[in-house]
Amino acid sequence: MITVKIFKVTNLQTNCCFLKDEETGAAAVADPGAKSESLIEEINKNGGRLEYVMLTHGHYDHIGYAKELADSFGAKIITGEKNAEFLKNSEYNHSIFHGEAIPEFSADILLKDGDTFMLGNTEIKYITTPGHTTGCGAFIFDNTVLSGDTLFCESYGRTDLPTGNDEMMIQSLLKLKNLDGDYRVIPGHGELTTLEHERKYNPLMRRL
Repeated sequence: MITVKIFKVTNLQTNCCFLKDEETGAAAVADPGAKSESLIEEINKNGGRLEYVMLTHGHYDHIGYAKELADSFGAKIITGEKNAEFLKNSEYNHSIFHGEAIPEFSADILLKDGDTFMLGNTEIKYITTPGHTTGCGAFIFDNTVLSGDTLFCESYGRTDLPTGNDEMMIQSLLKLKNLDGDYRVIPGHGELTTLEHERKYNPLMRRL
């Protein structure tokens, strides 16, 4: 089972998550958009163990500290295969429009829809959820979904940025809605929610 601690990073208050498999101590960080001393302290409390840096998508406020963090702790960067270009293209990752200088980098592992990997003894599943960008995806483990900027509490990600697409967003929200059972949802920004709550109260999801 994985426990999650959330650290707010960037001026957009990105939900950067520290994941720890309780049985083994294996750890990962999702969406480190900027440096957080509190996050680094948490990693060091775990003996400096960090297996993965997980990226839900390729916008600057989710990837800004990924390369430096991975290098510092010997972790592998893992993300969806369609994010490869975002890690190298300042217009796609939007850093050029916000005065952010993010050096080009590459992921160590590129995932396809439905791929799984292990964090310690816990399986994590990756599913593609394009719409906010073509590279958006969600990580699913235990009873939790890291939804990135696809699904928010009673809302969803904007689709007017490079590679965004309204129809893709609709299909991705339907894909999440149709997951079996209920899940805690940790979005890329804002408050946590549950999938059942979104099925009932999300203005777009409830119409699908």
